[in-house]
Amino acid sequence: MKSTPLDQKARVQAWNSMARTSPENPLDILIVGGGVVGAAAAFDAATRGLDVALVEARDFGEGTSSRSSRLVHGGLRYLQMLDFKLVAEALRERDLLLTHTAPHLVRALPFIFPFEKRVIERAFIGSGVTLYDALQLRSAGRRTPGSSRGWWSRRAVPFHRHLSRTKLRHRFPGLDEERFIGALEYFDAQVDDARLVLTLARSAHSLGAQLASRTEAVDYLRDDTGRVIGARLRDLETGQEADVHARETILATGVWTGAQQEAAGTGTGLQVRASKGIHITVPRRAIAAVGDVGVISQTEKSVLFIIPMRDVWAIGTTDTAWRQPVDAPAPTRQDIRYILDHANAVLGENLQESDVLGTWAGLRPLVQPVAAEETSSAKVSREHTVMQLAEGLTGVAGGKLTTYRVMAQDVIDFACRGTFTDRRSLTESIPLLGAQGYSDWKNRTAELVFSHGFSRDRVDRLLNRYGSLLGELLELIDADPSLVRPLAKAPEHLRAEIAYAVLHEGALHVDDLLSRRTRLFQETADRGLGALDEVLDLAAGLLGWNAERIAAERHSYELLVRAQRAAEESEDDASAAALLQQAQSQPTWAPQPSRRAGHASAQQPHLQKEGI
Repeated sequence: MKSTPLDQKARVQAWNSMARTSPENPLDILIVGGGVVGAAAAFDAATRGLDVALVEARDFGEGTSSRSSRLVHGGLRYLQMLDFKLVAEALRERDLLLTHTAPHLVRALPFIFPFEKRVIERAFIGSGVTLYDALQLRSAGRRTPGSSRGWWSRRAVPFHRHLSRTKLRHRFPGLDEERFIGALEYFDAQVDDARLVLTLARSAHSLGAQLASRTEAVDYLRDDTGRVIGARLRDLETGQEADVHARETILATGVWTGAQQEAAGTGTGLQVRASKGIHITVPRRAIAAVGDVGVISQTEKSVLFIIPMRDVWAIGTTDTAWRQPVDAPAPTRQDIRYILDHANAVLGENLQESDVLGTWAGLRPLVQPVAAEETSSAKVSREHTVMQLAEGLTGVAGGKLTTYRVMAQDVIDFACRGTFTDRRSLTESIPLLGAQGYSDWKNRTAELVFSHGFSRDRVDRLLNRYGSLLGELLELIDADPSLVRPLAKAPEHLRAEIAYAVLHEGALHVDDLLSRRTRLFQETADRGLGALDEVLDLAAGLLGWNAERIAAERHSYELLVRAQRAAEESEDDASAAALLQQAQSQPTWAPQPSRRAGHASAQQPHLQKEGI
């Protein structure tokens, strides 16, 4: 699979290609929703050789799929629910990502589960993690055809181990040493969820899928029999609309499923319940630990994770019902206080609100059984559901980040039943972009340190983001040596990474760059404002922005930062959501007035000043 740039030109080509479809010449599959499941479904369909297009109303992964705990895990807590099938499936998918399909993006991470009681907890939790390891062995136990190597040589992560009080103090000195008498250490894995979505999208595009972000499905097309035969799409960058025809249409819209079902006139269909989970970030120096190791502990409502990232600790999460508009999930002061209180309960340090660098909030799309009584969202199963919503229209919802590949395969299998039954999914065997040749690039670390003046940590960081696609980033640097410099106010990122995000990764707005291509919005105290001018300067030159567009982008991002900070001071969900909605309701430009279907151009839309 050869990498194909997902840039502004590719987006225009995708729109033009979709606009040329007709009832006589439809796409095989149209996917609405560019989160992890939608992007994975596009990749799955593309591996089968199907003619597939994907549209996303915002940026790829901008919703739930970039707001998770950033973990790839089996779900240790689900063993308590006796959900062995889900745990085994998730462990198998975790290990597949670690060893084959995305080893550059997904990395093993040890977690400590601290004990307060010597015998009871060690025996109870130890038996649970032993079962966790056993389920992993079962999921990894199949031999590769023709191979003499068994499961014992293919284990993706080490077995768990028990820690005494002394070893626990050495391993994680930041924990409350008086409260905990020992711990159990086991392994799961972590990933930058936004980068995983983007890599799936790019992998699909490189296999021929047509992808268009900032493109909304505003209505659904039906033939004389009532069968859904596509959707009417609106390009939110230009205001253009086009009828796009497809043999099968798939809704992979998460917590937006209800709104899309209403647009399609399908009745209730999938009932998706939104549950809010928030995270905070604090500096790495705020919590003492030896190396990269996380902490997991149960709370009365959810699970507390203390997760080491590259430059920060991420701490979460909550699990509360969300009854506000799904476009604007936001953490409140009460949420932040809840996280801090529970973190301080297990840490010797006393984290304060002033330690919080950034936050994020996401909405879990939980499938609610029909006629089920109101229950805590924490008890609703994370298993996914695929359903025919109407003839020609299939919906998928639920699940979890780790099992995205299974969800994608299931929904494509379901949508293709009776039509493309001879087209099998190849996503279990085909690595994502950046995985092929990744180990060779790792072996070149010393060479990259010498040739480009990078530190070893810098090389490791870049390989964890790009894998073997690092070669494309280095080509940009060779063409323009100024791109090798770090961003002045965010030195963890190179200027080349901003250019690459625009030229290869579909970034169209400064928020795309600061919130998802980098994570400055969530992981720095200034929320990326310090780097804003330099990022704007780089993006403007590549996207052809004039002074008015630059001012509009700056204003929009500053408004978003102010709204997020104000939401974090709010006392309730309604107030926090209203602040974010107000910021989102002020567009940076007015789309062109034409509403006729037709071919798009790369010309930038007209701007409006909005009082800038």
